[in-house]
Amino acid sequence: MAPSSTQISFAHSPTGFRAGTANEHESRAGVSIVKLYLAEYVFRYGDAADHADATEMIRASNDAIANRLHAKYPQAISTTVEEFGLTDTYVPGYWGNGTSTHDMVTYLETKKRTDPNSPVLAAMASAYGTAADGYAQNYGTALLAGVIGTKWGWSDDRSFNASASFGPDFSVGASTYGSAAQLSEHVLGAFTDGGPAAPESGYRLTECAAARWLADDPVLAVPAQQLLDGLPPAVAEAFCEG
Repeated sequence: MAPSSTQISFAHSPTGFRAGTANEHESRAGVSIVKLYLAEYVFRYGDAADHADATEMIRASNDAIANRLHAKYPQAISTTVEEFGLTDTYVPGYWGNGTSTHDMVTYLETKKRTDPNSPVLAAMASAYGTAADGYAQNYGTALLAGVIGTKWGWSDDRSFNASASFGPDFSVGASTYGSAAQLSEHVLGAFTDGGPAAPESGYRLTECAAARWLADDPVLAVPAQQLLDGLPPAVAEAFCEG
């Protein structure tokens, strides 16, 4: 079970099944995760001369590039927010403020569905091991099995860390008021056998109001139940009980 300092969201692409911690809609410091939303605009509407910088901004999490692109395209993030329905994201002026793990996952799932060859996703998949400021990009959701690409973010004092990743059949976002190592611990605890074991009498699809409609589906019932079984107890309860 993740502590309240940590926020996690997850989506299963084939079924549309989503789950998250109770605080997944909390708008927190967006840090460098918001560079995805900035790059989205630059690739679609910006000058072709800026595309290489947008790629580098994601791969190296380069703040200097983000500052330049945000100054040139001040409407970029707000446009992405509107187009993707990112209801928890706000832009008070600085590019690094205000998003949630729910919005991170919404953005990634939409990109995978509508633009799977996006240069944003390609940049995430080819991110460097070390960021432009020397910070290691190797933690959090990136450690989950099946991850193809990741964007990381952190505060200047390293006390807040976040990551957003996608795989062939899922997207996941996480953030914590804590270190990169703590974020990794909480993410792995939520999604692997190293975390708290689910109770033997966990939710069945027929008992889960949010997923009951899948119980009789001959294709989706089994994977949906497996996803439900794999959720931390607190997350399963929040999802099923609403």
